[in-house]
Amino acid sequence: MNTLERFAIAGGNVLLPSGFQEDAVITVDNGVIVEIGSEVNGVPFLNAHGLLVMPGIIDLHGDAFERQIMPRPGVHFDLQLALAETDRQLVANGISTAYHGVTFSWEPGLRSRETLVRLMEAMPAATGHLSCDTRLHLRHETYNLDGEEEVLTWLAEGRVALLAFNDHTPDILRKLGHPKDAMTILQRTGLGAADLQALAERVAERANDVPASIRRLAASARANGVPIASHDDPSPEVRTDYQSLGCSISEFPKTLETATLARQYGNPVVFGAPNVVRGGSHLRNAVSAAVMARAGLCTVLTSDYYYPAMLPAAFRLREDGICDLPSAWAMSPATPQRLPD
Repeated sequence: MNTLERFAIAGGNVLLPSGFQEDAVITVDNGVIVEIGSEVNGVPFLNAHGLLVMPGIIDLHGDAFERQIMPRPGVHFDLQLALAETDRQLVANGISTAYHGVTFSWEPGLRSRETLVRLMEAMPAATGHLSCDTRLHLRHETYNLDGEEEVLTWLAEGRVALLAFNDHTPDILRKLGHPKDAMTILQRTGLGAADLQALAERVAERANDVPASIRRLAASARANGVPIASHDDPSPEVRTDYQSLGCSISEFPKTLETATLARQYGNPVVFGAPNVVRGGSHLRNAVSAAVMARAGLCTVLTSDYYYPAMLPAAFRLREDGICDLPSAWAMSPATPQRLPD
């Protein structure tokens, strides 16, 4: 069916802000929901009898597209092909708006400036061919000081939908001391262990310059109306520092105390749907998203590294008695406008 024609979805159990409503009729015109009523009114309709009809998922943090770009270490594919395949995965899993989490790191390879710039060029070019509303979630590594000026430019140009501050440099240095842990990083950078160690140590030497860079970038994001997140907040003190900069989304806080403080600030607190579906994190000593949800400390679920987790996560939360289905579904933001300014 042509998505631009007027049609209806009828007979289903429809999730509305007030809860589920049996046999509600959703009328769509030119790709936009124009009416929710009780009559089809003579337009073509899709029979949703016996089915749940729920809003499309908005995924604020997903980087599984990286595996379409580089499915094996050092093996790269055309970005238009990668974006098209990612789009198919997104819509097949109920995701209608995706914030592609693209990392801007000091690393070479998959998370380098070159990959980011190519993606920023490819995404607008692909827009007319994609079914999912695809946006840029710029995951800026705070130690990537050489990239600051470009990020400031992109923020001013309106090319960034969500800015997140990431600090993986200490973790990379730690992993380089353990060959098994370092394998993923070495594969995505294409560097040998000694070369990456030397590069990471040079980057870490500029630690004193990082806080001022974060302040400048946060100020620019605020001035340009771009929501800001902090990633992997390790402590309440770090969350407080980011909160003072107008960074009001907490992604994957590392401790219960940090998540609790974030909620006290009124922050959306983000955890991964794969964590819920698998019954825990793939990372050692990481907090459980389901435990956080039960405590009221997880307000947003994202695909993180696995798009198919978004749909079953909501049902898993219901089955485990953590919350009802409408509450679980609300953990994918109802609209992008729920993001704080």
